[in-house]
Amino acid sequence: QLVESGGDSVQAGGSLRLSCAVSGYTDSDYCVGWFRQAPGKEREGVATITTGTGNTDYADSVKGRFTISQDGAENTVYLQMNGLKPEDTAMYYCAASVNARYCSGPYLVRAQEAGTAYRGQGTQVTVSS
Repeated sequence: QLVESGGDSVQAGGSLRLSCAVSGYTDSDYCVGWFRQAPGKEREGVATITTGTGNTDYADSVKGRFTISQDGAENTVYLQMNGLKPEDTAMYYCAASVNARYCSGPYLVRAQEAGTAYRGQGTQVTVSS
């Protein structure tokens, strides 16, 4: 089960931290991350982290602004978003897959669409100019 929180409405240049509480994954190494979808746009894998190695992957559109991290003790994954832009406005979903080998944003989007990764209900991020 994946439960997201932290979405809000902010002005451009602001910051938000999204949280994803993860439960039900017994492996110590799996792929978890965030993808987003805005109305009329394709899903975009934003950031992922491989829980066993800590390896991260980011979409070019968010590199240098977003940081994904994990708190193993809390089984929570965070997405710190700084320097928010209006184009970051979207529904943000946390997703996870037991296949950690190819952990990346595009992989997580494809896996979720194929039914091999699970996602939460999403949290809305709105950035106004």
